[in-house]
Amino acid sequence: MAFELPKLPYEYSSLEPHIDARTMEIHYTKHHQAYVTNLNNALAGTDGEKLSIEEICKNISKYPVAVRNNGGGHFNHSLFWSIMGPNKGGQPSGALMEAINSQLGGWEKFKEDFNKAATTRFGSGWAWLCVDANKKLCVCSSPNQDNPLMDVSDCKGTPILGLDVWEHAYYLHYQNRRPDYCAAFWNVVNWDEVSKRFEQAL
Repeated sequence: MAFELPKLPYEYSSLEPHIDARTMEIHYTKHHQAYVTNLNNALAGTDGEKLSIEEICKNISKYPVAVRNNGGGHFNHSLFWSIMGPNKGGQPSGALMEAINSQLGGWEKFKEDFNKAATTRFGSGWAWLCVDANKKLCVCSSPNQDNPLMDVSDCKGTPILGLDVWEHAYYLHYQNRRPDYCAAFWNVVNWDEVSKRFEQAL
């Protein structure tokens, strides 16, 4: 069963002015589609064709680098589209907010640490909010298209929120101003989806 580009749950323009329509369209139809195409090509004729993207990521050290790069790209972007949405932002509530307060030092401290993970990631990569092996929240970042599910990652856990800090994610609108892009991201986070992922990870 070949991997497919997931349906975007909103229009390209839905996240404006925080993420512009042209960037969304190129990011989704060109970059993510390329990861899907290249992943399918890399897995063709192997047992990996029968596995979920999560299973592949968890055992990524057994696969060629093309699977690591493109499989990571497919998983990461699929998560990224799902945890954003129009008319979102604000703060989480319920169990997730309680965990942020008790485990990450509160809302402002969490945002500061997450933004730092995103802005200080050298080159290309991702910032993450994860649930670790002890069922605790943690903030970290990973290079390139690696993610916390991967057995090779320094940053391990189940990702529930991710921010793409590759330049293709923001350059048309923000140029080299990654901190501005990171600040704008909080206006489009779909906390209902992140909370759902949090509950599942527990």
